[in-house]
Amino acid sequence: MIAYRAMVDVPRELVQYLGRLLAAQRRAKGTRRDTRALTCFYQALLVLVWFRKGEDATLLGAGFGISRATAYRYMAEGVAVLAAQAQDLHTALRRVADDGWSYVILDGKLFDCDRVAETTLSVKGDTIDAWYSGKHRDFGGNVQAVMRPDGLPVWTSAAMPGHLHDLTCAQQQGITAALNWAASELDLPTLADSGYEGAGQGVKVPVKQPTDGQRLAPDNRAYNRLLRGLRWQGERGFAILVGRWKTLRHTTASPHRISDILAAALHLTHFEYKYLPQSR
Repeated sequence: MIAYRAMVDVPRELVQYLGRLLAAQRRAKGTRRDTRALTCFYQALLVLVWFRKGEDATLLGAGFGISRATAYRYMAEGVAVLAAQAQDLHTALRRVADDGWSYVILDGKLFDCDRVAETTLSVKGDTIDAWYSGKHRDFGGNVQAVMRPDGLPVWTSAAMPGHLHDLTCAQQQGITAALNWAASELDLPTLADSGYEGAGQGVKVPVKQPTDGQRLAPDNRAYNRLLRGLRWQGERGFAILVGRWKTLRHTTASPHRISDILAAALHLTHFEYKYLPQSR
């Protein structure tokens, strides 16, 4: 291998923050001093390089002077301590309401991943690939996210098999129930696309075109146009995560770990937005 100098555009404060989380975990586990290949600071730096650049674990480990297996273990530890900081959906919704926002946005995305050789039965009784999405024509995990009106994600769900519909994923994970609660108790409605039709009164979706071919009434057209004008920031929410943390563009870990990786990336994003606004 040939070594070369490189840079990563993450703030030093973020490396130090993750280093403190890793140090706390080492103390909790009773890890003895000077028994690790990397200090907490350099382990944190390794984790953030992986998140930011999506580096191959073998090359990344070689750059830090550790083996491929150690690199994977250190990255898994970093993901775990970050994901543990994630807030639950009800807490996230309360915080959005307390911050004075008037609504949230619900959207889903298929996250490309490997290790998806799993089959299931379709509603018609046919054997299908569980992690294949016919809509996107790709394999991956279906993840639901709740965004603020400015597009910043506040919560991401567990990854479910890609063949499932967005509404099914939201209902099975209790997301629609939480959003209906937020609408009634916090006066915080949710805006969503037509794929979430039937999610409940708290989730506002577009009015569909009449099946008889007639045009929508003017007030319904105005409602749909207003909804589109507010809801587009939901697409920006996923773009913030995937654009900033390149490792999310393709996951080679088990698809069931997508949720932890996303939760970790979300926490990193919130740290930068909250504590380092000048870096955004």
